[in-house]
Amino acid sequence: MTAATPGPLPPGTLYTRLRDACGADWQAYTCHRFVRELGAGTLELESFRYYLIQDYVFLIHFARAWALAVYKSDTLEDMCQASATLNALLHQEMALHLRFCAGWGISQAQMETAPEAAANLAYTRYVLERGLSGDLLDLLVALAPCVAGYAEIGKTLASQATPSNPYREWIASYAGEDYQCLSSAMLAQLERTAARLLTPAREASCLRTFRSATRLEVGFWDMALSRSP
Repeated sequence: MTAATPGPLPPGTLYTRLRDACGADWQAYTCHRFVRELGAGTLELESFRYYLIQDYVFLIHFARAWALAVYKSDTLEDMCQASATLNALLHQEMALHLRFCAGWGISQAQMETAPEAAANLAYTRYVLERGLSGDLLDLLVALAPCVAGYAEIGKTLASQATPSNPYREWIASYAGEDYQCLSSAMLAQLERTAARLLTPAREASCLRTFRSATRLEVGFWDMALSRSP
């Protein structure tokens, strides 16, 4: 993304309230065994390869969710932001993912023909369902744990990774400025949308969505460790 990186969100944002309210689930997600072993460089190579293949499938559905965000947007600003995120996914992150996977001996054909794991199916369809049945706020809340969680994980692991870590390139991609900018912009969009649509009564529903998406992220890590179909 070429836009300037947005500044840090002020205290008390919807995102920080939701993340803090999901403390145990958020910890289980961002400090999962998969994440810890990734940071230490001890993760089994086959688990990482399995993750990369499933992540390719995930990114395709994630792009569909951002296309839905364009449709669900009420303002030109939000349409442009969702479109920019979609463009970054389709033309930057997917290309990077393909090149990265090639370095791990995984072809695009392998990824395109791989069966979609149950945990992947559950997570991606949940996010799409929240967007289809709800409005832009529901969709952004469902997307937030992935976008913001990976930014947090990337920054944390980057401070720990050694030059010999075989996963240092993956870590660097999420700790890097481009991804951190994307995450910050998405959270700023979430707050703009919340300012228009959020009511005190509705926050409980947002929390349920955020917690469910966070738990589905935990399930995604579990899937990668076990390499379960």
